Amino acid sequence: MQLLPRSNNYMATKKKSVKLLRCPTCGMLVRPTDEDFPFCSDRCRKIDLGKWAMGVYKISSPILDPEVLDDLGGLSGGQSRGGNGDSDDH
Repeated sequence: MQLLPRSNNYMATKKKSVKLLRCPTCGMLVRPTDEDFPFCSDRCRKIDLGKWAMGVYKISSPILDPEVLDDLGGLSGGQSRGGNGDSDDH
Protein backbone atom coordinates (compact mmCIF):
# COMPACT_ATOMS: atom_id res chain seq x y z
CA MET A 1 0.00 0.00 0.00
CA GLN A 2 1.42 3.34 -1.05
CA LEU A 3 0.77 6.49 1.05
CA LEU A 4 0.02 9.68 -0.76
CA PRO A 5 1.43 12.98 0.53
CA ARG A 6 -1.00 15.07 2.50
CA SER A 7 -2.48 18.01 0.74
CA ASN A 8 -1.98 21.46 2.23
CA ASN A 9 -5.46 22.54 1.15
CA TYR A 10 -6.65 22.37 4.74
CA MET A 11 -4.56 25.46 5.47
CA ALA A 12 -6.45 27.48 2.88
CA THR A 13 -9.80 26.70 4.48
CA LYS A 14 -8.65 27.35 8.03
CA LYS A 15 -9.95 30.72 9.20
CA LYS A 16 -7.95 33.12 11.31
CA SER A 17 -9.53 33.99 14.60
CA VAL A 18 -10.28 37.68 14.40
CA LYS A 19 -10.64 39.58 17.63
CA LEU A 20 -13.34 42.21 17.52
CA LEU A 21 -12.00 45.55 18.68
CA ARG A 22 -14.27 48.22 20.10
CA CYS A 23 -13.84 51.95 20.58
CA PRO A 24 -13.05 52.52 24.28
CA THR A 25 -15.35 55.57 24.35
CA CYS A 26 -18.55 54.44 22.62
CA GLY A 27 -18.05 50.73 21.99
CA MET A 28 -18.41 50.88 18.21
CA LEU A 29 -16.48 48.23 16.22
CA VAL A 30 -13.13 49.46 14.88
CA ARG A 31 -10.40 48.00 12.69
CA PRO A 32 -6.67 48.35 13.38
CA THR A 33 -6.34 49.99 9.96
CA ASP A 34 -8.78 52.81 10.81
CA GLU A 35 -7.33 56.33 10.90
CA ASP A 36 -8.40 57.03 14.49
CA PHE A 37 -7.60 53.55 15.87
CA PRO A 38 -8.22 52.54 18.65
CA PHE A 39 -11.08 55.03 18.54
CA CYS A 40 -13.85 55.09 15.95
CA SER A 41 -13.64 58.85 15.35
CA ASP A 42 -11.79 62.01 16.25
CA ARG A 43 -14.72 62.92 18.52
CA CYS A 44 -14.26 59.78 20.64
CA ARG A 45 -10.49 60.41 20.73
CA LYS A 46 -11.09 63.93 22.11
CA ILE A 47 -13.63 62.70 24.67
CA ASP A 48 -11.03 60.24 25.95
CA LEU A 49 -8.35 62.94 26.06
CA GLY A 50 -10.71 65.16 28.06
CA LYS A 51 -11.21 62.37 30.60
CA TRP A 52 -7.45 62.10 31.06
CA ALA A 53 -7.17 65.88 31.44
CA MET A 54 -9.94 66.00 34.08
CA GLY A 55 -8.33 63.19 36.07
CA VAL A 56 -11.04 60.62 35.42
CA TYR A 57 -8.32 58.17 34.34
CA LYS A 58 -5.20 57.73 36.46
CA ILE A 59 -2.10 55.63 36.23
CA SER A 60 -0.82 54.85 39.66
CA SER A 61 1.54 52.45 41.29
CA PRO A 62 2.54 52.06 44.91
CA ILE A 63 5.33 54.34 46.07
CA LEU A 64 7.88 52.18 47.82
CA ASP A 65 10.74 54.69 48.33
CA PRO A 66 10.52 56.07 51.92
CA GLU A 67 12.15 59.38 50.92
CA VAL A 68 9.54 59.96 48.20
CA LEU A 69 6.74 59.10 50.63
CA ASP A 70 8.14 61.61 53.14
CA ASP A 71 8.35 64.33 50.47
CA LEU A 72 4.78 63.67 49.33
CA GLY A 73 3.53 64.00 52.92
CA GLY A 74 4.06 67.78 52.73
CA LEU A 75 2.14 68.05 49.46
CA SER A 76 -0.95 66.21 50.64
CA GLY A 77 -1.97 68.85 53.15
CA GLY A 78 -0.31 67.03 56.01
CA GLN A 79 1.75 68.63 58.74
CA SER A 80 5.07 70.19 57.86
CA ARG A 81 8.20 68.49 59.16
CA GLY A 82 9.07 71.04 61.80
CA GLY A 83 5.65 71.90 63.16
CA ASN A 84 3.10 70.13 65.26
CA GLY A 85 0.10 71.78 63.67
CA ASP A 86 -0.52 74.29 66.49
CA SER A 87 -1.00 77.89 65.44
CA ASP A 88 -0.42 79.36 68.94
CA ASP A 89 3.18 80.23 68.09
CA HIS A 90 2.31 83.78 66.91
